[in-house]
Amino acid sequence: MSRQVYFYDPPDRFVAGTVGLPGRRTFFLQASSGPRTTSVALEKTQVAALAERIDELLDEVVRRTGGNSPVPAVASSEAGDTAPLDAPVEEEFRVGTMALAWDGDEQRMIIEAQALVELDADTDEDLAEAEERLLQDDENGPPMLRVRLTGAQARAFAKRALDVVNAGRPPCPLCSLPLDPEGHVCPRQNGYRRGA
Repeated sequence: MSRQVYFYDPPDRFVAGTVGLPGRRTFFLQASSGPRTTSVALEKTQVAALAERIDELLDEVVRRTGGNSPVPAVASSEAGDTAPLDAPVEEEFRVGTMALAWDGDEQRMIIEAQALVELDADTDEDLAEAEERLLQDDENGPPMLRVRLTGAQARAFAKRALDVVNAGRPPCPLCSLPLDPEGHVCPRQNGYRRGA
């Protein structure tokens, strides 16, 4: 079976969003163009890492060009995309590996998210070889979402993604663990229940 690549160049909309209540949210990347929409599931930490790396890469582009690139130094202060994910949210795959690149000729950010794949290997060396073969297999590799964004689109994506990550449960002021609505057992309080 050949590899399924969901390619958007450029998407009409590319956002990170969630389904569910804080503490039980499922995170998604969603790309859409016209009637076509692709949603892939990933972990909260992956969304945060992706947004931070996008900002870092764009900052480096601005630095290397001396500010002469079409990449904004910060996300636009205009009202960003705060709409929920387009429904229905149907998971195409769960993300395992992500990659970022900057196409200097086209002035575009390239984001790739590949499906999580379980590999069997006897040794760490065999596992590393299997991973490398899998990532290099353009025809039979795991499903992939590939999105090409302008610098402004990438900045807007990163801002929204960080906002989505930070919109979860508030941290406990003592231990920084997330507070549930019914409170939590705080290790800094020696196990006494602390209200929200």
